Amino acid sequence: MFVIYIHHDVPVHVRSDLKGKHREHCLCYSCNRFKPDSKENCRIAKEVYAVCVREHVVLPVWECPKFETIKASLEEEEEDEEE
Repeated sequence: MFVIYIHHDVPVHVRSDLKGKHREHCLCYSCNRFKPDSKENCRIAKEVYAVCVREHVVLPVWECPKFETIKASLEEEEEDEEE
């Protein structure tokens, strides 16, 4: 049920069914405010990332008061609902 792997040079534990799923679950990757390599990146995303780096954890964001849907993401969801 759990696996250990090296993440940024540190051994970490993760549920095997969740390993590699961060981007799939994290709201940031569908948010217009998320600009990881820019000074204009979302303040909340920067703070979450700082905790991840400092503590060697992965923290997907599921709820956010500043979320702004990327238009392409919204269109994909609408297409999925039509099927």
